[in-house]
Amino acid sequence: MRRAAVAALGVAALVALGGRAAAAETAPPGAPAPKTAPAANTGAAPKDAPAPPAAERPPPYEPQLLRLAEMLGALAYLRDLCGAGDGDKFRAGMAGLLGAEGVSEARRDRLAGAYNRGFQDYRTTYRTCTPAANAIIARYLAETARLTADVAGRYGG
Repeated sequence: MRRAAVAALGVAALVALGGRAAAAETAPPGAPAPKTAPAANTGAAPKDAPAPPAAERPPPYEPQLLRLAEMLGALAYLRDLCGAGDGDKFRAGMAGLLGAEGVSEARRDRLAGAYNRGFQDYRTTYRTCTPAANAIIARYLAETARLTADVAGRYGG
C-alpha cells in the first residue's frame, strides 16, 4: 500500500476518533447495536478465468476500503443530521482516500459508489436524528477506527 494511502487511512481514523466522544454523548445508554451490511463482494474471478494484469487487479485490502468508503458516506450524512456538523470532515476523508490511492477510473467509481450508497441508504431511511441513528454513528465510528488501524497496520509497510 502506498504511504499516501496509509496517511489517508490515518486521516479517516482521526476523523472517526475525533467524532467518537460526540457520538458517545448522544448515543442512548443500552441502545441496541444496528446490523451492518455484509462485506462487499470482492468480485473474484472464477478459477479457470485468466487473472487480470497486475495493474488491473485490486489490492488485497479492496473490500476493507469499500466498507470504509460506505461508512464514511453514512457518517457524512448521519453526523450532520444529528447536529454534529462535521459531515465535511468525512467527505474530505473520502476525497483524501481517493487522491492518495491513485486509483484507476474503475476503482474510483467503485469507491465513490460505495460512499454514495452509504450516504443515500441512510438519507432514505433517516429524516430526523433518532436513538437508532446515534447508535449507528457510535458503531460506525468505532468500526472505522478499527478498520483503518487494521489496514494501515497490515498493509502500510
